[in-house]
Amino acid sequence: MDEKRNALFTAGMLAAILLVFLIADLFHGDRVYSEMENRLLTKRPELSRETFLTGEFMEAYEEYLTDQFVGRDKWVGLKTRMDILSGKKDINGVYLGRDDYLIEQHPAEMFSRQEEVKKAVQLRKLVEEWDARVMLVPTADNILTDKMPSHGACYDETRLLQEVREQVGERSYIDVYSVLWEHKDEEIYYRTDHHWTSRGAYYGYLAWTKETHSFLYPYNVDNMTTVSENFRGTLHSKVPVVGTRDIIQIFPETELRKVSVTYDFGRAATSFYEPGHLDTKNQYAYFLDDNHAFIEIETDYKTDRTLFLIKDSYANSMIPLLQPHYSRIYVLDPRYYNGSVSELMKQYEPEGGMDVLVLYNCVHFMEDFRY
Repeated sequence: MDEKRNALFTAGMLAAILLVFLIADLFHGDRVYSEMENRLLTKRPELSRETFLTGEFMEAYEEYLTDQFVGRDKWVGLKTRMDILSGKKDINGVYLGRDDYLIEQHPAEMFSRQEEVKKAVQLRKLVEEWDARVMLVPTADNILTDKMPSHGACYDETRLLQEVREQVGERSYIDVYSVLWEHKDEEIYYRTDHHWTSRGAYYGYLAWTKETHSFLYPYNVDNMTTVSENFRGTLHSKVPVVGTRDIIQIFPETELRKVSVTYDFGRAATSFYEPGHLDTKNQYAYFLDDNHAFIEIETDYKTDRTLFLIKDSYANSMIPLLQPHYSRIYVLDPRYYNGSVSELMKQYEPEGGMDVLVLYNCVHFMEDFRY
């Protein structure tokens, strides 16, 4: 009798808990966006006879409940803390590295040799047509090897970089790997985000000036301005570790001269930076207002030189450093542009020609680059 009574009591308690959450869910409005995870949440699916019979409704509703569960962010945070206490070193595709580093996982078999060759040949076509320069930035797992957990394996990006180097030639290849490796003990990647920091971008700028034989603007890495001390980036969204924060810094020299920035053929701004994003979860959007298909930049430097930059978001924190070198900078992110890259470049090419730079991190290059 005691066992039966205990079983009934347990079942009753579980039913009561589920009922409480069900009632709370009914009175709790759906959220459109998760600030913590920096993504749109699933909407309530519409029920129809067809979707019910095929099972599509129940599948969609299960996904909806997972996203809209009352107190979801707190439960995710609690589960993360339990996973850490249990000794796990990788959670949701993120390694728990040394010195509070969260490092995005890129499995060793992520891209095949054939995929690398195909992408590098595609890149060579652009380089040959436009005499372009190429800067592919290694991700944190390839540089911060001392921060990786002992069991942490990663995609070896040096193989891709060597293939690209051979395909585009020494003149077109910008070696940023070496300079980042040389400075790997510095804060060149964020602890909670997959991007490089402004210091890392500065070392990318040094590699660019060296390989292009450009003059070196005297930016002072010891005199950067801190604009945020509570940045928690994309990796923190996957692994919400309590206490871990980053700082965002910029070079004050990038704000000394006038600049005009036009986003997507419409909205205009007078700065490379958008302070409003510092009050949101997505603070990296402070640089060039996050992701846009096309950005037109007019600087106050009368160089009469033009740069056309094809990029991912890694470029956003380095572009302000290129300001003294160009009168005009056109920035294209092919992920958000549906037209022909080549035709757009021809449309904006001035009579005297223009410099062309391809700037991605290695993984985004393999995933997103097109020409």
